Amino acid sequence: MGPYKVIQRVGNVAYKLELLLSLSRIHDVFHVSILKKYHPDLSHVLRPKEVEIDENLSYEKKPVKLLDRKVKELRRKQIPLVKVLWRNHGIEEAIWEVEEETYPELFLNQGLNFS
Repeated sequence: MGPYKVIQRVGNVAYKLELLLSLSRIHDVFHVSILKKYHPDLSHVLRPKEVEIDENLSYEKKPVKLLDRKVKELRRKQIPLVKVLWRNHGIEEAIWEVEEETYPELFLNQGLNFS
């Protein structure tokens, strides 16, 4: 895999690497025994093709599942919140929404019991 840019030396035998966002779940510090020095080679360079972007394309934002529920306490008010998992998004991208504004079909279809 790689090559990846070395960001920092960590101690005598480890290095912190700049990893791709798709590898964000992997710890970014590696022992020297599993690293290899990269020697630049022009045959490794890939030229991207021209990409056309259609500005009119969009996708429907649709909730998939309720993951959690909580109540936010303010001075004189309580706000019920639900954590919603959206279609085409991972669990780490689930967001808290005001319960009243959340799609009611999620409450009906899932029969979730938050206690």
